[in-house]
Amino acid sequence: MTGIFDAEFVGAHNRLHRAALNDDYEALGRKLERRGIDISAITTAAQIFSVAIPSWGVGTGGTRFARFPGAAEPRNVMEKLEDCAVINRLTCCTPEVSPHFPWDHVDDLSEVRAAAQALGLSFASINSNTFQDQPGQTHSYKFGSLTHTDKAMREQAIAHNIDCIAYGETLGAKSLTVWIADGSNFPGQQHFTSALERYLDSMHEIYAALPGDWRIFIEHKMFEPAFYSTVIQDWGTSVLCAMELGEKAYSLVDLGHHAPNVNIEMIVARLIQFKKLAGFHFNDSKYGDDDLDSGSIHPYQQFLVFNELVDAEQRGAPEFNPAYMLDQSHNVTDPIESLMNSAMSVQRSYVQALLVDRAALNGFQQENDALMASNTLKFAFETDVAPILAMARANRGGAIDPIACYRAGDYRNLLTPKRPPIAGGASGIV
Repeated sequence: MTGIFDAEFVGAHNRLHRAALNDDYEALGRKLERRGIDISAITTAAQIFSVAIPSWGVGTGGTRFARFPGAAEPRNVMEKLEDCAVINRLTCCTPEVSPHFPWDHVDDLSEVRAAAQALGLSFASINSNTFQDQPGQTHSYKFGSLTHTDKAMREQAIAHNIDCIAYGETLGAKSLTVWIADGSNFPGQQHFTSALERYLDSMHEIYAALPGDWRIFIEHKMFEPAFYSTVIQDWGTSVLCAMELGEKAYSLVDLGHHAPNVNIEMIVARLIQFKKLAGFHFNDSKYGDDDLDSGSIHPYQQFLVFNELVDAEQRGAPEFNPAYMLDQSHNVTDPIESLMNSAMSVQRSYVQALLVDRAALNGFQQENDALMASNTLKFAFETDVAPILAMARANRGGAIDPIACYRAGDYRNLLTPKRPPIAGGASGIV
């Protein structure tokens, strides 16, 4: 069904917007030229930038209370790939898919890889799942997985992660992302030190199974489902564990997994400085780990994160190779639209950060000119770079206005006969 959005369809839709885009792009080019910025160079950088799509993100999410299915939801990994291909076709910045096992398990993963390649997609980091019991599972993860007091439980969780590495090798991935829900809900329930020791013992076994050119990403989460204590609860514990494990272990930053008012951009700078930044799960948050669309609540914070990333990129920070991925739950929107919106939002923050006058900023920092240093960042953030993003898409054959083009294609309605409705009423995030 991705054939709906062929070159003829997208081209016809783009012609409706081309004259306006040309005007806006030329005007922005003149504005940036006065600042000594070449818009064509920025556009080229925008065309190269990419962020991975989570396979689970194209399905309708939910809360602990309810889930309301959407039309023509993907029922299996092949259909998830079809939806991911639509996102990349229109935005031209999401060529990778991050799969999740066992949610995406099939008997022949080589077929999945071939299907992805036919759709112009490849695979990003593999995500394991030991936070949820699966049908036929021998041991329950109710009281933990990699940190469980029972060795048999830990061995089961270790084996699953090692299996995920094998799945990733078949798919052509190069990293494993490990997030565990292990923790406690009552004071005294868990011995904090022993739990972390068991985690490290388990992770050492997983680490030993990594191929030579692979990396392992450690994801933290402050709370939920463990509401009193979480074993890997913040970036500090995450990076300490990464340092303990070795040079192939890195700390992953999820923008929704931090306490209120935490300076996330400083965390990013620290991880870059100590060569332990794995990358990002991009989303946004109002109260807790809400997994809202990227940039929907705190766009300036997202920009400030990219200010640190672009700074590291431009100064050639050692071992700087961040992996960018969206990680969101779409409860009331069409997931394809939200993922397109989020991908463009992340790309926008990157492009805005490219506009920062680094020499001027450094000068103001050296002179302790707080106001002008801040204003230098604000100039870049407040610049409307939408024409650059649209031109980057058009140059690559994508849609000038992806969401409008997607809606014009009536994708969901056309797919409904092929993908019958999924029963609703259940709770849970997927």
